[in-house]
Amino acid sequence: MYSIIVVPAHAADPGSQVRLAPGERLHFGRAAPRTAGAPHTAGAPHAAGAPRHLDIPHPGVSRTAGEIGATASYWTLSNFSTSSTYVVENPEGAGEHIKIAPGRLDAPVPFEFSRVVLPAGGDLLDFSVWAPRHDYVERAFSACSEDGEPTALAFPLDRSKRYFLVLAALCESRLRGAPHAPLPTVDRIVERLRPLWPAVNRASVQWNIDYLAVKLRLKPGPDTADGGPRLNGKKETLVSLALRFDLVHEDDLVTLTGLPSMTEAR
Repeated sequence: MYSIIVVPAHAADPGSQVRLAPGERLHFGRAAPRTAGAPHTAGAPHAAGAPRHLDIPHPGVSRTAGEIGATASYWTLSNFSTSSTYVVENPEGAGEHIKIAPGRLDAPVPFEFSRVVLPAGGDLLDFSVWAPRHDYVERAFSACSEDGEPTALAFPLDRSKRYFLVLAALCESRLRGAPHAPLPTVDRIVERLRPLWPAVNRASVQWNIDYLAVKLRLKPGPDTADGGPRLNGKKETLVSLALRFDLVHEDDLVTLTGLPSMTEAR
């Protein structure tokens, strides 16, 4: 099962994403390193054991700029540059970031969402890395003193992330006692969340819905030849899964505190 997904800048479809399983590595730069053979085409199958490569076609980027390594619960970044510092930003962290100094190897990156920023001449280039397999132990077990390893959640969700805000808004009407209520449109979710998230728009809500499909394993892993078939009824499937397995409770609607409910807004 993959543990991270690399999303090139301006990626237009899931086929352009690169999915890495624990232990796999991805070179990135202007051209593939000599040992890697032909450059990797995102989304295409690759020979077993062959290094993979993400092309960043810019004259200001080194041919072998760096490398990403996937582990089970985080990922690492190596900076092969001799002069440029790379920055890894947490887009949801209010400016939180880490710097990867020139020559640094296998620096661990703890963010679930990351934007890797590379200086390239007078430009700043970036690509994104998702780590949807971030796991969280059950709080009831983490606080106890029993021997043994705590149990990991089947569907790990971080309630501080914006994707959970979107999921709560999707589930709100049904959690408030209207089990057959139609799900809110993307536009209604935008209106619902704007007081808490001023920069929200249709694209950001849809991005989080797509990410939830990956996070909750409704989309296939990298062992398939492509990103898998289109997931029809994505919102309905997400809400059905979330409510069936109690991933969102009525108490979680406190995240929407201060906003009129979907039902009340009608």
